[in-house]
Amino acid sequence: MQINKLLIANRGEIALRIHRACHEMGIKTVAVHSTADADAMHVRLADETVCIGPPAATDSYLNIPNIISAAEIVHADAIHPGYGFLSENAQFAEIVESHNIVWVGPKPEHIRTMGDKIEAKRTAAKLGLPLVPGSDGPIVSVKQAKELAADIGYPVLIKAASGGGGRGMKVVEAEEQLESLMSQAASEARSAFGDDTVYMEKYLADPRHIEFQVFGDGNGAAIHLGERDCSLQRRHQKVLEEAPSPVISRVEREAMGERVRKAMAEMGYRGAGTIEFLYENGEFYFIEMNTRLQVEHPVTEMITGVDLVEWQLRVAAGEPLPLRQGQLAITGHAIEARIYAEDPERNFLPSTGRLVHLAPPQPSQHVRVDTGVEEGDSITPFYDPMIAKLIVHDVDRPAALRRLSDALASYRVVGVANNIEFLGRLVATPSFANAELDTALIEREQAALFPAPAEPPADAWLVAGLAEAERDRVAARRAAERSSEPGSPWSLNDGWRVNGRAARRLGFRQGEWFREVDATALAGSAWELELDGARVAASASVRGDASIDATIGSRRVAATVVVQGERRHVFVAGRSFVLDFVDPLGVAGAEHDEEGAGLLAPMPGKVIALLAIPGAAVEKGAPLLVLEAMKMEHTISAPHAGTVKSFRFSAGDQVEEGVALVEFE
Repeated sequence: MQINKLLIANRGEIALRIHRACHEMGIKTVAVHSTADADAMHVRLADETVCIGPPAATDSYLNIPNIISAAEIVHADAIHPGYGFLSENAQFAEIVESHNIVWVGPKPEHIRTMGDKIEAKRTAAKLGLPLVPGSDGPIVSVKQAKELAADIGYPVLIKAASGGGGRGMKVVEAEEQLESLMSQAASEARSAFGDDTVYMEKYLADPRHIEFQVFGDGNGAAIHLGERDCSLQRRHQKVLEEAPSPVISRVEREAMGERVRKAMAEMGYRGAGTIEFLYENGEFYFIEMNTRLQVEHPVTEMITGVDLVEWQLRVAAGEPLPLRQGQLAITGHAIEARIYAEDPERNFLPSTGRLVHLAPPQPSQHVRVDTGVEEGDSITPFYDPMIAKLIVHDVDRPAALRRLSDALASYRVVGVANNIEFLGRLVATPSFANAELDTALIEREQAALFPAPAEPPADAWLVAGLAEAERDRVAARRAAERSSEPGSPWSLNDGWRVNGRAARRLGFRQGEWFREVDATALAGSAWELELDGARVAASASVRGDASIDATIGSRRVAATVVVQGERRHVFVAGRSFVLDFVDPLGVAGAEHDEEGAGLLAPMPGKVIALLAIPGAAVEKGAPLLVLEAMKMEHTISAPHAGTVKSFRFSAGDQVEEGVALVEFE
């Protein structure tokens, strides 16, 4: 069987990743897209494209009839689902195969079995994989739950059978909490997955999250490609992943790897999959299996030299596994950081907008950037706000960590809030450097990860002033060249004086800090800068990509200054600063009092629940409504004690960023 044309039933970064593998294998690609993604990068690069619906994922990327129709329209041989969306939908896989289209993924029966967490545990037990102590089926009553919890021992974990991403998951510390938290878990599961089935496990207080990459040919041959450590999480979502795990020994890797390999061979598993474990005190405990490619698959590719997407395509086409277990080797260490459009200072609220400036680190044999966007593209409120995955590889973990720190320091994003500096602080913490990884690391390192606001350093003010002055001088010279008398000082308009030198006073503000830089023009590209009474010689060359080669005193300073309206985004010494340019001739806008104007939507989204009664008095912090955006729920709370006069929207309404949601006194 040969695949000549592949439809990619996904978008963004993973769609581009699949496209790249197909391009190298000579396979034509078809991109499907919503109307919101009509100009997206994965659409621009595909050989053919088909629009499958409006922006909402339920109407497009989750619309099975539209995707099948698209495949038939273009005569696609195969469909690759990527990850997320329909990648673990057994019904979709069955429909694809029923239309005589190759499904690039596991067998539908394996997707269905492992998609039900209770059935997955039963299957894992039959295959000889160790389990976390817990229920062997659903919890159907509070009485049953209390008896089982007493037998297991508190704390216990209530989990949604169809769950994922931490939704429908509750930690129960004592019996008096059990009934309430069990009800909440079931309610969340019903809302998120349409299934309120829950089960119980022993809660492990300080485990590591270890997952093994597996691969099978569907006919009884299977291998493992080592493990990944995904212990560093926030709200049950992975933040940084690495391979191999810094705490798993070679003996442990080979022993557990052989167990998962045999399990997959016994299943007759086909394609890529990941078996996830909790690891504590030298013991592994199976928690689930993902029957798809993982977001973090690049770290495995970097340490093994294997192209997992190419393997998926070859196995789907009926070819044997390209390598046997004994032919695989792990070399070096790799780490992946997920670059998101989100604001760590606002509880990681997703950010939307146009990518005004996007300059990732330069790719090399040590640095890889997987992305689905480029400068000028937009991050919309309809889908996951990932900008890119930054992957580094080197001979060992310390070397890889240095690579990651350097790469993060050189990453430039303007237009949306992002987590790049947060990640830079995170990898610099002693806990991460010493591989003391667990799901509580971010909470433990709050002081280092969320430092108090501090005034930008002198270089930030100086570079901003230098860039402003030099940019204006270059513009004046270019204007003069286009005039009738390019050599005239009247045409040049660059600050020339009959007697003396021209100086400009440039004011910048960040929060409570305001500084003025006096820039005096000298010959050529030379300047004299003055900040807080201290003078220094300077020169600069500003390039079209907003980067600056500057000399300040005797120091060479590489920087970037991106102009966005009155804002100046200054990147210098591995940090970024947003300064407001204060125009001395500008007129400040009148301030206005928004007292009582209502609570504002922090981003575009859909109102999914109203939690207060109009006319009711509420305390400060009381939840008022829930807004859903970018696959996350955000609770809007009362800013202080008061009265809810009315809601301006109903459940189900779509709202824009900045609109008033609640009339509040």
